Amino acid sequence: MSKIVILGAGHVGSLCALNLAMAGICGEIALIDIDEAKADSQAKDVSDATAFMRRPVSVYAGTYADCEDADILVNAVGVSRKPGQTRLDMLGDTIDIMKDVVGKLSQTRFQGIFISISNPCDIVADYARKHLGYPAARVFGTGTSLDTARLRRTLHELTGVDMRSLQCFAMGEHGDSSMVPYSQITIMGKPLTERIAECPEVYGRATREILEERTHQIGMEIIIGKGSTEFGIGAALADLCQAVLYDERRVFPVSAYLTGQYGHRGFHAGVPAVIGKNGVEEILELNLTPEEQAAFDRSCQVIQEHIALAEAR
Repeated sequence: MSKIVILGAGHVGSLCALNLAMAGICGEIALIDIDEAKADSQAKDVSDATAFMRRPVSVYAGTYADCEDADILVNAVGVSRKPGQTRLDMLGDTIDIMKDVVGKLSQTRFQGIFISISNPCDIVADYARKHLGYPAARVFGTGTSLDTARLRRTLHELTGVDMRSLQCFAMGEHGDSSMVPYSQITIMGKPLTERIAECPEVYGRATREILEERTHQIGMEIIIGKGSTEFGIGAALADLCQAVLYDERRVFPVSAYLTGQYGHRGFHAGVPAVIGKNGVEEILELNLTPEEQAAFDRSCQVIQEHIALAEAR
């Protein structure tokens, strides 16, 4: 009966709780928020929903003491992104909150996997690893998981191919500098570039420029329309938790700590990684073209510049 603690009971944290309950992969979900009444209300609301789910799940408002025996700790603290804001614009507010989180978590004996959602995702994951002192493999961010979902959906809309038959990743920053390794996209087992040559009228619209533009813009379109993004990241988080709890060793594009992969080391960035019971089990290195490597390098530079800003606060 696994236990998952979620820090932050706002839009994202509550949708994570709901998706985890619906997945039925854990026995307990504790919601922690500085607004204790909100955490309690969100927990009760999700608990009502569990009456209609396939497995019983105990959902309740918790405290940092609940982290002591948690298998996974989900970091969803922070403020919602506003229209016109980039994720990097949220750095100051989120790091200020993380200082409080780090202080409280440091007083616990948490030994599980730390998954961070809070934006800017790569910078916050890096900050948590350094200031909490947890092993690097046990700390990662959702990274470019949502960017990749948007990339896959765009490919589906442009080609008509079922998303389950598409293989692709967005990499780098979870933000406007993320890049798409276009050479590594496969459709029904064949490289996209081959499919374009074979049938340009069907696949030719899926250009690198369109794919990257849509990957970057879809999130802001959602924020402008409804004020926040929540459903996609909630589903992504539940999928990651399942991979950890069931030791599935599945590949996800997460914000993982680099130790020389792609020519970078010493910070977190979005890369395809094998996720299992120990967290990041392995980082996969794709064969990027020189142009793709340069784009990834530029994105990593953005991440590193903002890591420095976070440490300076």
